[in-house]
Amino acid sequence: MKNDFELMNVLARKQDLEERLASMIYGSIEVREKDGKNYIYLHYRDNGVLTTKYVGEYSDAMYNLILSNNVEVKKIKKEIKTLEKKLKELGYSSRELSDKVKLNIDFAKRNMVNTIYDQAILEGVATTFVDTENIIEGGKVNNMTSDDIMKIVNLKHAWEFILNEDVILSLDNFYLLSQINKLVIEGFYYNAGVVRSTPVRIGGTKWFFSIPVQSEIISELEAIINSDLNGVDKATELLLYVMKRQIFIDGNKRTAVLFANHYLISNGLGIIAIPADLTDEYKKLLILYYEGQDEDKIKLFLKEKCYMALK
Repeated sequence: MKNDFELMNVLARKQDLEERLASMIYGSIEVREKDGKNYIYLHYRDNGVLTTKYVGEYSDAMYNLILSNNVEVKKIKKEIKTLEKKLKELGYSSRELSDKVKLNIDFAKRNMVNTIYDQAILEGVATTFVDTENIIEGGKVNNMTSDDIMKIVNLKHAWEFILNEDVILSLDNFYLLSQINKLVIEGFYYNAGVVRSTPVRIGGTKWFFSIPVQSEIISELEAIINSDLNGVDKATELLLYVMKRQIFIDGNKRTAVLFANHYLISNGLGIIAIPADLTDEYKKLLILYYEGQDEDKIKLFLKEKCYMALK
């Protein structure tokens, strides 16, 4: 159990470092002169291939930034190597992704803004599609609270995590679920990713969510994963199970959607998200589901109106 938690933490840290590395400007600096002006070019290796990239017109600030980045990059690459060694010690071994899974990852990335927007609306975040897109792309927005912005940023990080090639090969289990929740509510709760120890109630229903027990959650998730259900039915069961059990102190709906999508994408089966314009209808069905009514109806809703097959 300890190794499983540690494995997820190591994968999350490695993915975070790789994202930082990809966003940084670094390499061997060459300054070229043309028509009386100086321009910066960088030389670096990309997957073993020597590459040259144009950066822009020379400035002291840009030059010094690259020098500073070069120092940090060495530290990041060293830590990544340490993490890769740790992964081997934990028994993790990477495998080649199938073409269908690679295609599904690309499909999910193309639809990421839509999916995150849908998740944000389901969670009650006051955002627009344009604002959601701006936040995901690192832009500024107006008329949104810092908490709502952070929820969208966290969703972006969680999606980047589950779409990481190392993570997409990970088993769908409680430890992955816990790491997803940790990313989803990061910065809001000190016990993110931990099974809640306090009771919760949700408005609009008399259903009482009992305090979950981690060992039971692990067993119940395994039962769904190992069931004879087909892939899409299994994903909807996982999604609804996580929502109804209210495993964590917050972010259960967001966590559930991401967890179900990890299962779908890792099996090349498509993606699932509750469309923003159907949020009210879904919430009504969800309340009935919590109370043990019309269980087939919400499952049919998810498959017919929320699921997008990989074509």
